[in-house]
Amino acid sequence: MSVGLSYVFVTPYTVAKSRTGGVLSRLLSRTNLDLVGAQIFTPDKDFADAYSVSLRMRAPQNQLMLLADYVERYFAPAGGRAHRTLLLLFKGENPCEQLINACGHIYTQHVEVDAISGETIRDTYSDLIFHRSNPDEVRYFEPAVLTPRKQDEANSDLKMIADFLEGKENIVHNVIHPDPSKIERTLVIIKPDNWINNSSRPGTIIDMFSRTGLRIIGTKIHRFSLAEALEFYGPVEAMLKEKLSSTYAKKAQEILEKEFHIQLSQETLNILNTDFGAGCARDQFYQIVEFMSGKRPGVYTAEEMQKPGSVKCMILVYEGENAVNKIRDVLGSTDPSQASAGTVRREFGSNVMINTAHASDSVESYEREQAIVRLNYNPVSSIIKEAIG
Repeated sequence: MSVGLSYVFVTPYTVAKSRTGGVLSRLLSRTNLDLVGAQIFTPDKDFADAYSVSLRMRAPQNQLMLLADYVERYFAPAGGRAHRTLLLLFKGENPCEQLINACGHIYTQHVEVDAISGETIRDTYSDLIFHRSNPDEVRYFEPAVLTPRKQDEANSDLKMIADFLEGKENIVHNVIHPDPSKIERTLVIIKPDNWINNSSRPGTIIDMFSRTGLRIIGTKIHRFSLAEALEFYGPVEAMLKEKLSSTYAKKAQEILEKEFHIQLSQETLNILNTDFGAGCARDQFYQIVEFMSGKRPGVYTAEEMQKPGSVKCMILVYEGENAVNKIRDVLGSTDPSQASAGTVRREFGSNVMINTAHASDSVESYEREQAIVRLNYNPVSSIIKEAIG
């Protein structure tokens, strides 16, 4: 079976209702595909019209006409405001078949409520309501997600998507806040331990953050280079040295004095603290860098330092009043064992290092971190063009 690339659009309504976490959970846990790209963007009228036309040309089927009408009406800006849409790119064997099975079909005939199982994304999040007096006339339709059925359709759509997104900013600006001075942005990283196997964890974490009421205005799939990880976590190295050097030195003192039945001199204790203890603390820092980039610090060429790592993360940007504190309240303490019940780290973290997610601790940290991970650059367009030519 050949490996292909396909996509899912999470509709503006579904994004606005903060259902993206639930949708992503289904897509990851019900397929064996690799999520290789993600981008929040705002379609313009030309894009909505072109995408609608492509749906109409495929087959004169009722469900495609419903989708085309929906795209034409709800993807395009309305009332002077563009709407957020989430693009998810998946790669693997038979991606279109796997994604359509997870998303679910649209039934254009009347279906009794009790006959809906909730198995697929559309079963859970989509709505198709007919007029009581005329069962053939649709009263309300919200598909929740859109995804192509065949690979040639996916390739055609992806080319159009890549052309539209090329050069676009990765941060969405579609709301004017009454008092911009109260608005903060914060950066969240869903760490590599959540992507080892396909599971609902990343989506569940996003769903937990949605309780803050903040808006997602940017996202990307990112692989930290070694250089990025060293810079991003640089401030942690000094903190670890300060907190852990004396702890490791004290432990070494206890072991040596017990083993050799001696009492170490103050000079030796100082050496243990500045050399052995500091070295152990540095090793802890290197473990964090390796965990985030897949590569342990060492001697590398400049090219090797800048090369994307072997493990992936998902980066999200949240916006709203008091965003930094709201996100960190849901995230929980750095040590999962000390985190409050119901927080992300208490639910999914393993230890201080493998603690499932990161969030900026201040507005200033957000500015520093977003620059390191090149937040305004999203490789989605390049990924598509490399895959389909």
